[in-house]
Amino acid sequence: MQKRELGRSGLQVSAIGYGCMGLSGSYNAPLPKSEGIRMIQSAFERGVTFFDTAEVYGPFANEELLGEAAKPFRDEIVIATKFGFDIDLETREYRGVCSRPERIRHAVEGSLKRLGIETIDLLYQHRVDPDVPIEDVAGLMKDLIAQGKVRHWGLCEMGPGTLRRAHAEQRVSAVQNEYSLLWRGPERWVLAACEELGIGFVPWSPLGVGFLAGAIDANTRFAPGDIRGIETRFSPENLPHNLGLVELLKRWGVRKSAAPGQIALAWLLAQKPWIVPIPGTTQMAHMRENTAAAGIRFSAAELAEFAAAANAIEVRGARLPDSVLVFSEVEARQRN
Repeated sequence: MQKRELGRSGLQVSAIGYGCMGLSGSYNAPLPKSEGIRMIQSAFERGVTFFDTAEVYGPFANEELLGEAAKPFRDEIVIATKFGFDIDLETREYRGVCSRPERIRHAVEGSLKRLGIETIDLLYQHRVDPDVPIEDVAGLMKDLIAQGKVRHWGLCEMGPGTLRRAHAEQRVSAVQNEYSLLWRGPERWVLAACEELGIGFVPWSPLGVGFLAGAIDANTRFAPGDIRGIETRFSPENLPHNLGLVELLKRWGVRKSAAPGQIALAWLLAQKPWIVPIPGTTQMAHMRENTAAAGIRFSAAELAEFAAAANAIEVRGARLPDSVLVFSEVEARQRN
């Protein structure tokens, strides 16, 4: 698989990464450990060199899984993980956002141990903590980089002011936000800011939580606890309209001899050369399908044609509510 540089950071990764979150449960029950290890190692065999995890996935179990699976090829991959939540170490209870320096240091030491590594390649602040100035967070990242515990750092789902202040204190290598044909919010300002500042962009949920791959239709009923069930873009009144995106992807899939999800990923790759999506799946066939999307190309004329058709479909409903995405009130205002 071809590699891409995340902005002007010097960090080279596979054009498509792998999001490990679902292996430890999210929209589904966790995979058995042996199957999770096999998934990660199979992704590497297919050219994936960029693996994304976080201490809160599990919590903790996802980092442990990735650390064990990646031992045979640790020096050949880039591991990204995240801090930013207060988690009770005994009960593993989530207690809200927290980026106090002592909590960050504890999180980093825990991640290093669970991953079985000496340095975290890319460390994100998972969500902004409104009670801790971002300059303090960035300053601590500078210290951790100087100590050799972290190589690069990034931010997730932040506001524009926060991004610029953080970058001024310590260079930000990557931003991770939700971005797909189903949620195009980053086009408002994030992509332009990343291009200006030389920051790579890593879309999470690049397949719209499975929607763009055809996993959701008018007959879908979400299981209790599946957070997609509270997204209004999948409500009975909005879903039939939004399925027009899937039909568009299917038509282009026929043209390109590809699956709908592959077209959705190829479209993301075509937006900017420093965009690296991280689709996650618990299905081996889907992982193989996702990684193969890196080989699909659009001509300039095809991209313009596809964009015109996609732009004509205005997605109805909202993505996950801010209470789930954990935006601060200040950041919510900055995004609008």
